Amino acid sequence: MTCAVLCIGTELTRGELVNTNATWLASALTDLGFDVIEDVVIDDDCDRISATLERLGKAVRVIVCTGGLGPTTDDLTTRAVATTLGVRLVRDEASLESIRRRVEKAGRALTPSNAKQAEFPQGADILPNPVGTAPGFGVTIGGASAFFMPGVPSEMRKMFDEQVVPRIRTLATRTTHQVRLRTYGLPESVVGERLAGVEEAFPGVLIGYRAHFPEIEVKVLARAPSSDAAHELCERATVEVRARLADVVYGDADDNFAGVVGRIVRNKGFTLAIAESCTGGLVGHMVTSEPGASEFLLVDAVTYANSAKTRLLGIDEEVIRGHGAVSSEVAAAMAEGVRRVSGADVALSLTGVAGPGGGSAAKPVGTVFIGIATASGTTVVERHFQGDRQRIQVAAAYAGLDLVRQACA
Repeated sequence: MTCAVLCIGTELTRGELVNTNATWLASALTDLGFDVIEDVVIDDDCDRISATLERLGKAVRVIVCTGGLGPTTDDLTTRAVATTLGVRLVRDEASLESIRRRVEKAGRALTPSNAKQAEFPQGADILPNPVGTAPGFGVTIGGASAFFMPGVPSEMRKMFDEQVVPRIRTLATRTTHQVRLRTYGLPESVVGERLAGVEEAFPGVLIGYRAHFPEIEVKVLARAPSSDAAHELCERATVEVRARLADVVYGDADDNFAGVVGRIVRNKGFTLAIAESCTGGLVGHMVTSEPGASEFLLVDAVTYANSAKTRLLGIDEEVIRGHGAVSSEVAAAMAEGVRRVSGADVALSLTGVAGPGGGSAAKPVGTVFIGIATASGTTVVERHFQGDRQRIQVAAAYAGLDLVRQACA
């Protein structure tokens, strides 16, 4: 069953916003068994919206659209759909009342621009929005079932799961199954080399890759005559993929690196302390972005200045003066210091030159020393990363968390 994703918004065509909706919807539709053949982005222009809908209505069986349902003058999607269908806009009183309650609960009065969101093409199937003011709707355009949802990702995802999926699930015959594996530690080219021959060994399987620095996502997609057969084929191929990438696969599609490392620390019953310099709190941010961090993370000290290293972590000034803030000795002292003041089981430290300036011949930009201190002793590794400041910081943060993972293994 063919499907297209349409995202509407001038802010998207101008590059002012990253279009995360398209990626999320395409993945969700693929998981449902649809064949997503187009991903279209157009600006807020009635004629172009209408022309695109007419074309897609002839090309696919399902259209899933986001954006342009808001209260402002550039939100034109509903009017464009009515024009495409040759029908008038009609107000839905139930939707209007729901919008009124939400607006008044926020301490505002209902305005004509808000009321506009309760107008739909005549005959549309209205999709309630439990978390926002813009309801969605469904219509038939040409030979396609078309669904229109808000552009706000949190609103769109809930509406898709609760309103759209029940309406389209039976339209697709599930003959595919996909497993997504998250990896860290190898470049895409090496990952690809390790998986050479898997597709030939498992006819019907396609291996795909998505690079998102510093991770590589590996997608194992299987096609077979039935859903059960596709699932069985995919699982067999995935066993082989995992075996070939055993040292770098850290989780599945919904995992992220910091969350997995955090679970390892928590499951071991350990506590963690962090002392950061060149990463400026990035490691702590990654760890605390995941729920449950309060169960194991005791402190994240951003000791950027040398004075903070001495006052907060108790590092001897002579160590910094003699070896420099970016050194193996200071990294070791930072890890030991933050472990001592926090009482943590495991302590991580990072100090380096993130750039763009500050490097030298001996310690060029990208040089980072990472320390791990435990009851068994202290270990420091020296790493050299490439790229701009942000890339170096991200690479260092991942490398630090990877050392925590190894220390807790």
